[in-house]
Amino acid sequence: MKVIAIFYYGIQRERIMQKFRYIIWFLLPLGLFAQQKTDSVKVVNLQEVQVKEQQFKFNIQSLPATKGTFLYVGKKTELINVAGLDANIAEKTPRQIFAKVPGVFVYDMDGSGNQINVSTRGLDPHRGWEFNIRKDGVVTNSDIYGYPASHYSMPLEAIQNIELVRGTGSLQYGSQFGGMLNYVAKQGDSTKVFDFESTNSIGSFGLLSTYNAVGGQVGNMNYYAYYCKRVSDGYRDNSGSDYDAFSAQVTYRPTQNLSIKADLSHSKYVFQLAGQQTDAMFAANPRASIRSRNFYSPDIYVPSVSFNWSVGNRTKLSWVTSAILGSRNSVMFDKNADVVDKIDPITLQYTNRQVDIDNYHSYTSELRVLHEYRVGKLPSILVGGVQLMNNNMHRRQQGKGSTGNDFDMRIVGSWGRDLHFKTQNIAIFVENRIYLTQKMAVSPGFRIESGESIMSGMISYYDASKFPHAIPHRFPLFGLNADYQLTLKQNFYAGFSQAYRPVIFKDIIPASIYEKSSDNLKDANGYNFEVGYKSNFENLRVEMTYFQLLYKNRLGTLAQTDENGAFQIFRTNIGDSFTKGLEMFTEYYIRINDIANFSVFSSNSLMEAKYLEAEILSGEKNVSIKGNFVESTPQFISRNGLTFRYRKLSVTSLFSYTAKSYADALNTVQASINGSVGLVPSYGILDVNATYRISSKILLKFNLNNATNKQYFTKRPQFYPGPGIWASDGRGFTLTISTRF
Repeated sequence: MKVIAIFYYGIQRERIMQKFRYIIWFLLPLGLFAQQKTDSVKVVNLQEVQVKEQQFKFNIQSLPATKGTFLYVGKKTELINVAGLDANIAEKTPRQIFAKVPGVFVYDMDGSGNQINVSTRGLDPHRGWEFNIRKDGVVTNSDIYGYPASHYSMPLEAIQNIELVRGTGSLQYGSQFGGMLNYVAKQGDSTKVFDFESTNSIGSFGLLSTYNAVGGQVGNMNYYAYYCKRVSDGYRDNSGSDYDAFSAQVTYRPTQNLSIKADLSHSKYVFQLAGQQTDAMFAANPRASIRSRNFYSPDIYVPSVSFNWSVGNRTKLSWVTSAILGSRNSVMFDKNADVVDKIDPITLQYTNRQVDIDNYHSYTSELRVLHEYRVGKLPSILVGGVQLMNNNMHRRQQGKGSTGNDFDMRIVGSWGRDLHFKTQNIAIFVENRIYLTQKMAVSPGFRIESGESIMSGMISYYDASKFPHAIPHRFPLFGLNADYQLTLKQNFYAGFSQAYRPVIFKDIIPASIYEKSSDNLKDANGYNFEVGYKSNFENLRVEMTYFQLLYKNRLGTLAQTDENGAFQIFRTNIGDSFTKGLEMFTEYYIRINDIANFSVFSSNSLMEAKYLEAEILSGEKNVSIKGNFVESTPQFISRNGLTFRYRKLSVTSLFSYTAKSYADALNTVQASINGSVGLVPSYGILDVNATYRISSKILLKFNLNNATNKQYFTKRPQFYPGPGIWASDGRGFTLTISTRF
C-alpha cells in the first residue's frame, strides 16, 4: 500500500498527524524543532516525505520476548492479527481464524458463532477446556477445578489479536496441558475523543448480526464499549440461536507508569439443539432434526479490575482481580438418536424433559512481576507471581422439566442432584530467563499449586457418604525452556514443562444408579516437550516443531461387580496416553508491483496419539486398549491458502483437510445403531473469503463457506450435547459491511 504523508506547519500538520500518526511518528522531532524555530525566528516548511507500507504482509507472527509481565521467548507461540484476516468473523469460523496455526483441531457443531471449540496436540476441544483461556489476561474458564470449559463467548468483532502459547507455557499461566489462549480486545482510539464503529452482517440460514462500538480518549482516560446481537435459524432444522453480548472498559492513566483498568463483559445465548443423528439419518439428510424441544444457554458475566505499574525502567508489576459469574442452563429430552421424542397417546403430551443448571461464582486474583537484571554483561529476565482462586460451583441436575416446546427451566418436584463444589487454591510460579551467551539462553521455572475442593449436597439415587467430600490439589510442576538465536531472523527453541489436570466435578459424580466413581480418582498429569526452528525473513516465514505429550491417568469406565455380585460400571483412571507429532508452517509473500501482491501458505500437522498401558469397559468386560489411537485425534491436519491483494481488494482461498479419527478408545470402525461410536471420516473444506475497502471509513467483506457443500461431521461426542453425529454446516455465505467514524 502506497501512502504519501505531507508534513506542513500549523493546522495542516495537526490534521495529517491525526490521520497518519502511525507513519509520521519518526518525524515528530523535526516537527518540534520546526515549532521551536517558529516561536523565535520563522516558519519552516518541511519537504514532502514519501513512505511505502504494506499492511498485514504476514497476519500471523510469534509473540514478542516479553509483553507486560508475561515472558514468551523460548516457547512455541502464535499471534494472530484478527483485523488482517479475510475470514468469517461474524460467525467465528475456527478453521479460518486458526488456519495458520498448525494442528488446530476444530469441533464444529455449536451454532452460528456461539462458541469456539478448538484443541491442539490430541487434546479434547470441548469448549477449549484444555487451554487456560483468557481475555486481556483475565481468566475466563468457568471453574478450573469444577468444570473448566469456557462458556463466556465474546464477539470476534471486538478482538484485535489472538495469542496462543503451547503447553510449555503451563508454568506461568496455568497447569493446563494445552497452554494459554488469550483474546486481546480492542481499545478506544487514543487520538479521538469519540469514535464509532458499526459492523453488520447477513448470511445464509437466517443470519443477522450487528456489532456497534464507541471509544476514545478523554484526558488520561481511554474508554471502549460495545453491544453485539446475532440471530440465526441454523443450518439444521430446529437449530436456531439468539446471542447477545456487551462490554464496557475504562482505562485511567494517572501517570505514564501506572494504568488502572475496569472492565465488565457479558455474553448470553440460547441455542436450540437439533439433536444427534445416526449414520443412516446423516446419509439421508444431514440437515434433518430429531429434537425440537432441546435448548442450551450459558449466561456469563466477567467483571475485572487490572493494575499495571512500571516500577522504574527494569521492573513491571500487574495485578488482576476478576470473576466469572453466571450460569449454564439446559432443558433437553436427553436420549440417544434412535429414541423418538413423541407425544404419549394416553396423556396427549410429550415426555417431561430434563433440566440442568450450573451456577458459577469463580473469583481469581493474580499478582505478577517481571524484572530485568544483568549477570555480568548479559541480560536476564525474572518473572514470578501468585494466583489465588476461590470458587463455588452449584450444580443442580436431573430436574423434571416441562412437557412443552419452549425454553422453560421450571421443574416439578426436587432435583435429582443438588451439589456444591467449593475450591480454594493458591499457585506460586517463577520463571527465570538466563543468557549463557549473547545468543543462547535458558529459562528454568516452577509452579506450585496447593488447594482443596469441598463437595457437599445430595444425589437422590446415591449415598452421599460414598463420594469424596474433600479433594486436595497439591502438586509442583517444573520446566525448562531454551533458545538459540542463530541470526537476527532465525531461532531455535526447545522446552519441557510438566502439566496437570484435576479430576473435575463430572468425573466424581456417578451418572446413574448403575455407576460408581472410584473413591481414589487420580488427577491427570504428564508433560509437554517441544523442539523447533523458526525464521521470519522479509518475504518468507517458516516454522517447524516436533512435540511430545504424555497424558497420565486418563479417565474412563471399567466393569466390576458390587458387594452383592451385581454388575456395575466403575468410573476410574484407565491408563496413560502418549502423543508425538510434527507441526509445520510456511508462508511466502510475493510483491508483484506497488498495487498488487499475493501470499501462499501451508499449515500442517502430523500426529500419532496412542494409549500406553490402559484398559476400558467393553460390554460387560474389560479389554486392553494398549496401542489404540486416542479418540478425536486425526493423524493429519492440513490447511493451505492463497491470498491475492490488488489495490483495496484482498481475496483468500482456503482448503482445510482433516484425516479420519475414532469416536471411542476401542477404535470402533463400524458405526453403532445409535451413531454414538464409529469412524469419523476424513473431510476437506474449501472456503473463499474477500475484503474490499471502499474508503477509509467503509469496509466490505464476503465469505463463501464450504464452497463445495461438503456434508461432514467432526466428532461423535460421548457426553454433551449427546452421543451421535452432529452435522456441520454445508455451503453458506456471509456479507459484512463495517463503518467507522
